[in-house]
Amino acid sequence: MNEYYSRWYDKDPVLSMSMRTLANSDDASQIAVALNLIKVIIEHNINNNEFSNIEDIVGAVEDGLIQKGTNRWYDLDATVRTAIQMLERCDEKTRQKVALDMAQLVIEKIVQDADAPADSDEDAIEGSILDLDAVSDHDDVNI
Repeated sequence: MNEYYSRWYDKDPVLSMSMRTLANSDDASQIAVALNLIKVIIEHNINNNEFSNIEDIVGAVEDGLIQKGTNRWYDLDATVRTAIQMLERCDEKTRQKVALDMAQLVIEKIVQDADAPADSDEDAIEGSILDLDAVSDHDDVNI
């Protein structure tokens, strides 16, 4: 592995960009994406036969609650921390698939927020929109 990357999610350009965009989102957006991300991770793990019963799913969620630190942007909310830690525990193949789903979730949430009433800061949203075309070298992922 290349030791150039300082964070586990920076190894995947789509995941890295999704995480940066999510980190710069407001708290409500982060929680909404995190809830959907937990659902996506569970669905992928069920499809890959990682989970065979409800106890496995609950165990994975509880594993996500193990706190490694408090200095990361996603440690400030338990839901966001759980989602990100569950993602970190996925195998690399599943993580790549989930990264694409996560990117879509982040984009949809930002677009939804941009369509909200004028009280939102459009400049902040415009500067944080995830550009999947910018990471086109990620096309080797088989879904």
